[in-house]
Amino acid sequence: MKQWLQRLMIASVAVLTLGAITPSHEIWHSFHDKDESNETDARSGGTQYSLTLDEPTHIDERQLVEHARLLAYEKFGTRIGPKIQNEFDTEIFPRIEAVIQTTIHNAADRRLAITEQPSGDYAEKIFHVYDKTAEQDLIRFHVRTEKRPIDGYFYNFHYHTAEDGFVAHHTVGDIYWSKNTPPKWLS
Repeated sequence: MKQWLQRLMIASVAVLTLGAITPSHEIWHSFHDKDESNETDARSGGTQYSLTLDEPTHIDERQLVEHARLLAYEKFGTRIGPKIQNEFDTEIFPRIEAVIQTTIHNAADRRLAITEQPSGDYAEKIFHVYDKTAEQDLIRFHVRTEKRPIDGYFYNFHYHTAEDGFVAHHTVGDIYWSKNTPPKWLS
């Protein structure tokens, strides 16, 4: 439901019921949950991505890599994706793929999974690869929007590892956007 229509409906109900049904009432939470699931379906083309690697000895690396690519493009959305697609596919993603393969080989005895939803707005998260049994992230792939004073805006792709407590930035590469402010993720 459009957000403005929902707000109008909430205000109208609150006025008509003399405050008996407030904006924090549980009836509105059900509308909100339906809206979120519809938005997620629309962004992902009606498909929910879910990948768990249950048998580490028979890991299909291609599935994990393809899922990672889909999550990256989901994060880019329709406004950013077409502009950076070529450079992402040729320069950035092969490096991400190499890091994922190294992670899979180093975690051969673990049950791996990949997060399902990249973050929107201006948040950095693309996806995380984690140990499902221990419920701990192993590696976190992020992209940060950086404004460089003379050059303009760049997307800095990087990852963090559990080995160093997710403190260090391991740079994968940068993609130039323009001198104009880039749109929000998932847009």
